[in-house]
Amino acid sequence: MTVVGVTVIPIMVQKYQSPVRVYKHPFELVMAAYERRFPTCHLIPMFVNSDVVNEETSEDGTTQRIERRCALDVDAPRLLKRIAGVDYVYFIQKNTLNRKERTLHIESHNETFSNRVVVHETCCYSVHPENEGWTCFEQTASLDIKSFFGFESTVEKIAMKQYASSINKGKEIIEFYLRELESEGVSHVPRWTCSSVSPALPAPSSLSASPPELQHPSAPAVSASQPADAKDGASQEAKQDSGAPQADSLVEILAGTPEDKLDADYIKRYLGDLTPLQESCLIRLRKWLQETHKGKIPKDEHILRFLRARDFNMDKAREILCQSLTWRKQHQVDYLLETWSPPQVLQDYYTGGWHHHDRDGRPLYILRLGHMDTKGLVRALGEESLLRHVLSINEEGLRRCEENTKVFGRPISCWTCLVDLEGLNMRHLWRPGVKALLRIIEVVEANYPETLGRLLILRAPRVFPVLWTLVSPFIDENTRKKFLIYAGNDYQGPGGLVDYIDKEIIPDFLGGECMCEVPEGGLVPKSMYRTPEELENEDVRLWTETIYQSASIFKGAPHELVIEIIDAASVITWDFDVCKGDIVFNIYHSKRAPQPPRKDPLGAHGITSPGVNNVQLIDKSWILGQDYSMVESPLTCKEGESVQGSHITRWPGFYILQWKFHNMPACSATNLPRVDDVLATLQVSSHKCKVMFYTEVLGSEDFRTACCDVQSLGSMTSLESSHSGFSQLSAATTSSNHSQCSSMISR
Repeated sequence: MTVVGVTVIPIMVQKYQSPVRVYKHPFELVMAAYERRFPTCHLIPMFVNSDVVNEETSEDGTTQRIERRCALDVDAPRLLKRIAGVDYVYFIQKNTLNRKERTLHIESHNETFSNRVVVHETCCYSVHPENEGWTCFEQTASLDIKSFFGFESTVEKIAMKQYASSINKGKEIIEFYLRELESEGVSHVPRWTCSSVSPALPAPSSLSASPPELQHPSAPAVSASQPADAKDGASQEAKQDSGAPQADSLVEILAGTPEDKLDADYIKRYLGDLTPLQESCLIRLRKWLQETHKGKIPKDEHILRFLRARDFNMDKAREILCQSLTWRKQHQVDYLLETWSPPQVLQDYYTGGWHHHDRDGRPLYILRLGHMDTKGLVRALGEESLLRHVLSINEEGLRRCEENTKVFGRPISCWTCLVDLEGLNMRHLWRPGVKALLRIIEVVEANYPETLGRLLILRAPRVFPVLWTLVSPFIDENTRKKFLIYAGNDYQGPGGLVDYIDKEIIPDFLGGECMCEVPEGGLVPKSMYRTPEELENEDVRLWTETIYQSASIFKGAPHELVIEIIDAASVITWDFDVCKGDIVFNIYHSKRAPQPPRKDPLGAHGITSPGVNNVQLIDKSWILGQDYSMVESPLTCKEGESVQGSHITRWPGFYILQWKFHNMPACSATNLPRVDDVLATLQVSSHKCKVMFYTEVLGSEDFRTACCDVQSLGSMTSLESSHSGFSQLSAATTSSNHSQCSSMISR
């Protein structure tokens, strides 16, 4: 890429999306307060001046547009200004005020260095969708540094610094002038009506001043002569630098969220202090989930844990979050607290339980590991029951964090765990028990990141280093930093337990006065032990205790499922995740029942894979169009996609759902294939595909009730099969892959 004769390598565009800010005042009053920022504002020192380039008003006076050129004194090093040869940075902003619809839209871009740096920002003031007496403000921005005399990194840091500063001051400025209006007895500004010759607010040119929260050049200036917009532009530039604008519509952001979530105060109140860039990552990831996932969206607290676990790297956080959501879906973890009932042996011999909270308000979980008969529990229950129980503890911990957040009035997103190792000895290092412990750690680490705030290990015996050597490699480095280990009675002195837990709630078995209801444990009676065969069957039962099934798909060996339909007006629904590989999904209809697959000791097509679920029902002798017919257009699904859809049956009979290996397109005879393409094809072909699926048949009336938004159930058109990228996303998956929706139309 060449700019003004200089070859440059463009860097990635930095994007920023702000939370929706809320002013609990009417739109007109907010605009009146905004007007006071001009022509000068002592709270925005970076603004120098602004000139109105163009201004026009519609005949009926409802709409006013203003274009303005703003000068900003950017807080940059003097050396950089001398190299760049400028004292001020100029922005062009275009503002559109619609008095009737009560909106102000602002767009701005930089004029200075536009061939080297591209800054773009959009802002919007609008009426709160659920409260006409409130005003919402949202903003997006982007920064693309193509070349800047070798100071690209410096420019990026300057922009981020100034944006962060302006975004923090923006809301304060509007509220300052709102208080000033109130002190003058102005608490109401009448709404504009078509009969108004002149609106209650000053000319919309002034309304093009900078957004209260981001103060940027595109902000509305309350009068044509007032220059405040430029100041806003600076903040906008800074904000853009922080990286951002993928504009979310207000409706999308508000959908399904509590009203206080609109305000930046919500983030501080429930999520904690976040930098503008961290806020942007959270909002963008949540928006991506809303666009790609048609089901339940995780709470902000849940999304934020995965972002923190990957240092707010969007791609990495999205990947592990999607893998975890697929896992939760497969094992119905969302319903675990309602469905899991610990066996009596766990209630009697599992030495763990919740006990008040620590000094920071975090829920406190106590585990008397030294008193636990790990061998007895594994022999009596098996790995899966222990894992299920630990998962229920983690789910309970998340619930308690939400409750404590409300009780203490501050964000509490993790808990504290106190592990008492008194009694730990070599019997705890029984190999199957350690194996079960390592698997539990692996599952918890993958699906509950950043939920452990602190781990207090007390009365560590001499054998502890051996156990620590075995388990520490499986624990994330950030998690290990939260461990505090005390040997003997060291926990009783200064810097010990009392620094983290109030003296009044220290358990009695640790020298405190608080009675603790955690079971004391003891040896599990051998009469409760189960045979290896019984334990294996129990593990299989728990593992398969889900509404979802898994199937493997090979080249030339599709997986097929038959559904018999008696009532022609029935609706077949499906929900499946493509866990590995790319597949093609088909639906066929046949008047005769396919024969059940014959047992082949070699496996289908000579594939030997014990335990693999791969069923083929369509006989090789069947002829498409004669013995069976296709009722849906084939749907190609990529690895990582989640597909939900339905088909309204036209005839009774047998419907066959087929998941088929997706063959790579044949190479053109005129174009020789690239080596990379050949290698990629060989790699894909050498691996099996895997899907996780669930199907259900509903009567037309039941389906109409469940899907009241379907326009006409009488038509033979399938509901759109919605793709979402919730299953084990590969690194190569792009957002465009997940935003696609394939419509499957019945013939």
